[in-house]
Amino acid sequence: MSEYYTMKISGLERNLEKFPVNEKLDIAAFIIFGDVELTVKGCEELLKKVPEFDVILTPEAKSIPIAYEMARQSCKPYIIARKGVKVYMRNPLEVTVTSITTKKKQKLYLGETEVKKIKGKRVLIVDDVISTGESLEAVRQLVKEAGAIEAAACAFLAEGDAADRKDIIFLEKLPLFFK
Repeated sequence: MSEYYTMKISGLERNLEKFPVNEKLDIAAFIIFGDVELTVKGCEELLKKVPEFDVILTPEAKSIPIAYEMARQSCKPYIIARKGVKVYMRNPLEVTVTSITTKKKQKLYLGETEVKKIKGKRVLIVDDVISTGESLEAVRQLVKEAGAIEAAACAFLAEGDAADRKDIIFLEKLPLFFK
């Protein structure tokens, strides 16, 4: 039988299913895909908290609905740091990342076209959950290498110790579950 953690995000109650990361740690999985109500309300709240920005940048994939909705509500463009090089990506920038949910090294890429779109611009980094900060640091490295300026980094949830960070903006704290 599954275990759940119940929390409120932007006034909406959600039950997050718990999954083991290893024998000592469980996480409550926050999956925004398909939850239009929470996506819209959460983005409204997050946009009230962030500073001025020119473009949104998000890592592929779970935060794409958040980046899209924040872009739609703010009428600002959004760009996705891809997990693989696509045929249409010329001269891609590449960084390596290890996150708590993938358990392996991955790479993030920005193609030349995307780099030109953010160069010299104030970039709002958007994610669904910030936990270890590994994905965030990789996206920050892409922003720097592209010659852009980080406006802020934000997420719906800050997991574990990330909730104590002063360099991120988030809606709610998400605990880690130690066994």
